[in-house]
Amino acid sequence: MSDLKLPGEEGKKPAISFARIAIWVIVGGIGLYLVISGLVGVITKGS
Repeated sequence: MSDLKLPGEEGKKPAISFARIAIWVIVGGIGLYLVISGLVGVITKGS
């Protein structure tokens, strides 16, 4: 890929879209669920 920018783009920050935030929240929630359910399974099987 090229690092060339169009004129007028030098000062712009890339915008984070709402869809991207929603995807990360959903993926993070699924990951958190898997970690917590795994820990609960280890704890209940161990006692």
